[in-house]
Amino acid sequence: MKCFFYFKDRNRNRERKSAPVVLQDLSKSDISGGGAERVTKSSCSTSSPRSFSDLYEGKAQNLRVFTFSELKQATNNFNRLLKIGEGGFGCVYKGTIKPADGKGESTVVAIKKLNRDGYQGHKQWVAEVQFLGVVDHPNLVKLIGYCAVDGERGIQRLLVYEFMSNRSLEDHLFNTAFPLLSWKRRLQMALGAAEGLAYLHEELEVQVIYRDFKSSNVLLDDDFMPKLSDFGLAREGPTGMHTHVSTAVVGTWGYAAPDYIETGHLTAKSDVWSFGVVLYEILTGRRSLERNRPKSEHKLLEWVKRYPADSRKFGMIMDPRLENQYSLNAARKIAKLADTCLLKSAKDRPKMSQVVETLKQIIQISGENSSTDTSFQCVEDEPVVEENPKQTGASESTKRRMAHLAKLSEHVGGISRRRFMIMQKAKVI
Repeated sequence: MKCFFYFKDRNRNRERKSAPVVLQDLSKSDISGGGAERVTKSSCSTSSPRSFSDLYEGKAQNLRVFTFSELKQATNNFNRLLKIGEGGFGCVYKGTIKPADGKGESTVVAIKKLNRDGYQGHKQWVAEVQFLGVVDHPNLVKLIGYCAVDGERGIQRLLVYEFMSNRSLEDHLFNTAFPLLSWKRRLQMALGAAEGLAYLHEELEVQVIYRDFKSSNVLLDDDFMPKLSDFGLAREGPTGMHTHVSTAVVGTWGYAAPDYIETGHLTAKSDVWSFGVVLYEILTGRRSLERNRPKSEHKLLEWVKRYPADSRKFGMIMDPRLENQYSLNAARKIAKLADTCLLKSAKDRPKMSQVVETLKQIIQISGENSSTDTSFQCVEDEPVVEENPKQTGASESTKRRMAHLAKLSEHVGGISRRRFMIMQKAKVI
């Protein structure tokens, strides 16, 4: 899916021209989103003594400045065979760079090359350099350096990241060419992504609103550790007595919070909504929007509403590829957590730190369940009424109980019905 500029679709494919600018010369308003954005006053939020541009100035030396020729050589002249991704911003290539001092082994990296006519634009490139140049967390992709060249042949803007060998969460959830993600690994990815967002929202001197959280932006390293990437749409959060930032509405269809789309009021709770959508993608193995399914199933959130977490039909939304190798109890809790993230009123949604703690508890519960027999984890608990042998014959009691168990087995998804009945018959007899 591509990002949308909600009120500016007509200009999506037009070239966005930017005058040659050096990062240090950018004004604070340009770095944090431009004059089109404003902060609306109300009562909430703590004041922040410094802006992100101030923080960047203190950490800019941590980023390496590459020449265009260095990155051209690293990608074999941006060879198509080395292309590993493409979007509205341009293309991403796998490359190999040498150490700055020329000594030691080369490093494999990912190099993003901005299209000159890309609608993400120069401001988004600056935002990535600014935010990734400051943040430091295991669940955020590391920016190694950048290249900014303004020559006779035009403007060149490139970013150099650590290489994420296992692509994205989106690839593993929806592309059958990739190995299936186990239940345990899905929970760990949800937790890692939540910790990354919590860090941005609550652990920095200046709050960062990610604004484009989606499964394709959760990248996976060699050990499948999730890391948030693509900070081109990130913005500083409200400060002082302000409760939200008013911005042009951008993001990705299916993930953007409805209150943000309707009002342009951006808060950290906008990211929380997006996280709730991805939680349901993790549970179901379905995209937020799939037009190749029946019309009633196009929109993921509308479809899952028909199968509430406490209902007997809840198991029907679970990714069938998991083949019941999961804890149904934990899955219900994940769905309930997603529902709280998707509450209509932004103020009623939890903070990401609360989401993190809830996920840790769910993972603990799921781990305890995995240590027991998981053959019947997806069977709904329903008490079997014992018959009084004095009132009915033993054979009649057995028949009734078998009939009742047969009815129960209809709700067992993915488990061999014959196996289920044989095992239960052994218990009855």
